[in-house]
Amino acid sequence: MLALPRKAYLSKLSNILGKLFIFFTKTILNTKVTFIGLEKIPKDRKFFIASAHQSMFETFVYNTVIPDCIFVIKKELLSIPLYGLYLKKLDYVSIDRGKTTKSNLNFFDNIFSNIKNTDRTLIIFPQGTRVKYGEMPPLKKGTSRIYQSLNIPCLPIKLNTGSVWPKNSFLKYPGEIIFEIKDLIEPGLNNVQFTEALEKAIYN
Repeated sequence: MLALPRKAYLSKLSNILGKLFIFFTKTILNTKVTFIGLEKIPKDRKFFIASAHQSMFETFVYNTVIPDCIFVIKKELLSIPLYGLYLKKLDYVSIDRGKTTKSNLNFFDNIFSNIKNTDRTLIIFPQGTRVKYGEMPPLKKGTSRIYQSLNIPCLPIKLNTGSVWPKNSFLKYPGEIIFEIKDLIEPGLNNVQFTEALEKAIYN
C-alpha cells in the first residue's frame, strides 16, 4: 500500500476499515450506529467538517462518510511504527500541539494548499483532543482561523461515541452511537460569531 497510489488503494482501504468498525460495533457490541442529517453534506461545493471528538471510533468511521478526506492530526501519531507511515502516505496535516515550531508556523498554509488544490474534504476536531462524554471544553482558537482562511462553509457534527467507546478505556459498552450532522455555518462570520455558532452546534 505504501508503494501504490494513495487515492486508488490506501484511501479505499481506510474506507473499508471504517465500514468494518461499524459492522463489528453492531455485531459484537450490539450497538446501533445512526447517522442523522446525511442529506446536509454538500455535493457540489467545497466545505470542511468540524466534529466533536470523544473516541477512536470516529477517526475510522469518517472515512466511510467522506471518502479520501484529510484529517488534522497530532504530530506524535506520525512516530508510531508502521502506522505513522500510513498516516504520512494519506497526506494528513499534522500539528505539534502546544509548541511553536517551523512546521506549526506553516500549518495553516498546508491546510489552505491541500484544500485549494484538491477535491478532498478537511476534517478537524476543534476540541483539540478526545474529551469525555458530556464534557464541553472551549474550542481551540485555530478552528476559527481555519474557517477565516478557507472562506468555505463549515459542517458541524455532534456525536456521543464516548458513551460507548470511552476515552482511555479498554472497555466498550453496548448502546447507540449517533452522529448528528448539523446545518452548515456559511462563511462571513467573525471569529466570535463562528465559535459561538460551532459550540452551539456540537454541544446542543
